[in-house]
Amino acid sequence: MTDPTSTPSSRCARILATGFGCGYFPWAPGTVGSLAGLLIFLPLRDLPLWAQLIFAGALLVIGIPVCGAAERALGGTDPSEVVLDEILGMVLVLALVSDIRYWPAAFILFRILDILKPFPVRTVERRLPGGWGIMLDDVVAAIYTVFIIQVFDFFL
Repeated sequence: MTDPTSTPSSRCARILATGFGCGYFPWAPGTVGSLAGLLIFLPLRDLPLWAQLIFAGALLVIGIPVCGAAERALGGTDPSEVVLDEILGMVLVLALVSDIRYWPAAFILFRILDILKPFPVRTVERRLPGGWGIMLDDVVAAIYTVFIIQVFDFFL
């Protein structure tokens, strides 16, 4: 017997929101989602910044309703299986940190900020409903990451 709450659209939302299953990895699914974001960004690396940002914007526009639907289907608030937000966060970080030598530090820093959720990251996640909070807290963590990397680069 099939689950009556599992519609084709909720299954599609779960597939996209989990990064085609990356979110079901048993350990550190957010880190696996961030690695997927890195892999997704690699073919975009040589595109102009505006094209990379359009891609990130499309992920955001698609991700808000998809992550909201997946959250409802999976239950709970910002379920760990939902990693499309980490994918978007890494795409943004890598687009804005053009020096590949900083990518490992940017990856680690993004993961730390996404996990610790310093102000206002946690506030964004808690105050915005559904997919909005899921996606935008990672956008704020990405902005923090880029800012810290830029400050570090300035002083080197």
